[in-house]
Amino acid sequence: MAAAAIDFTLGSRRLLSVPRQLATWSFTLEDVLAGALSQASPRGRDGVRVLSAPTPRLAEVTARYPGFIAGGRQDFRRHYIDMSQSFDDYMAQFSGKTRSTLRRKARKLADEAPGGYEVTEHRTPAEIEAFLAAALPLSARTYQARLLDAGLPDSPEARHAMLEAAEDDRMRAFLLHAGGEAVAYLSLPVTGQTLVYAHLGYDPDWARLSPGTVLQMDALERLFAECRYRWFDFTEGEGAHKAMFGTHSAACTSLVLLEPTIANRTLLGARAGFDASVASAKALAQQSGALGRIRALLRA
Repeated sequence: MAAAAIDFTLGSRRLLSVPRQLATWSFTLEDVLAGALSQASPRGRDGVRVLSAPTPRLAEVTARYPGFIAGGRQDFRRHYIDMSQSFDDYMAQFSGKTRSTLRRKARKLADEAPGGYEVTEHRTPAEIEAFLAAALPLSARTYQARLLDAGLPDSPEARHAMLEAAEDDRMRAFLLHAGGEAVAYLSLPVTGQTLVYAHLGYDPDWARLSPGTVLQMDALERLFAECRYRWFDFTEGEGAHKAMFGTHSAACTSLVLLEPTIANRTLLGARAGFDASVASAKALAQQSGALGRIRALLRA
């Protein structure tokens, strides 16, 4: 059983978190593609947090918890890359315009960064230590860390897990250096035949030069060349970056299932009302053309 929270978020900003003791039932990409449900049904004091379950089997998931109340449901396409092909074949799936745009971003960064840019790859425990020394201060500056506590984890447990994975050759990490400093990072644990898109971040001061996109492309070319992996998993949640780089997607759902107490019913009812209000406001902002400006303000 672990501490978790029911979050109330507005765009990229968390407004409120209500703690609960929840177990986590998380599905790997290979689980999703196989449509597999494990025999275990974890349960915490307040319930369970279900992450990225295959949507076609969601009824079977919730049936494991009779009487529990569901809330915070998010349906999304889980994007991934089929890495059984070559990098050239992968790039051929993009339109000519997109390929040109990607090349132009790399050239622009090379031209405008003092001295150009360099990408370093980190695999061994010593290399992962060097990666963390550069990436953790950078991560603290990203909006994911500042607003959502979703930056690169900085704890003894997280460091130990990464170093242990590196010992077993199950860790890939990359840094993009420009102007004499690290300006973007990418962290990819390896699970079975799958690269897991764990953390990507970049210095907000360099955002106009798209360092995250440039780093993603450089890392993918190197990873394809290893001829080791079957999948690149962009994990749960939607996003333009994931949709653009992914070659396939699978329908997934995340939600919480809580014990049917009065407090939990009230909490999930409040969350549902809040989400409905946010959705209505977003629709109005889209109609008025103000959505982009509002998102920029929320990230500030």
